[in-house]
Amino acid sequence: MQGDKIYEYAVIRLVPKVEREEFFNVGLAMFSKKEKYIRVEFYLCPDKFTLMHSKLDYDDVIQNLESFQKIAHGDKDGGPIAHLDIPERFRWLTAVRSSVVQTSRPHPGKTKDLDTTFDRLFEELVK
Repeated sequence: MQGDKIYEYAVIRLVPKVEREEFFNVGLAMFSKKEKYIRVEFYLCPDKFTLMHSKLDYDDVIQNLESFQKIAHGDKDGGPIAHLDIPERFRWLTAVRSSVVQTSRPHPGKTKDLDTTFDRLFEELVK
């Protein structure tokens, strides 16, 4: 029988006007050091995006979110951060920043199935 896997997750947020500190959830990052697991997914609803009345460009935000995925997956197009090991990439992705794409503080958890837990959290927190 398989034991519980320790993981951390952070919610990826879109902050249209950083000075107002308002945000909405657009993605999730999860990592497990022991399992050598990292996963980043996002969903940015175009209709919700247009309701923000922001000067942000939808395609620019999508490109920024895709960069998060490239870094997480260690993609060669993800730049030098993508070449770091999994824990360092997760720490970089979840570092405090004052940009339009930010993450929550990481939260710990235990699960028997990382992908199932990721899917559940994504559904609850993002969609």
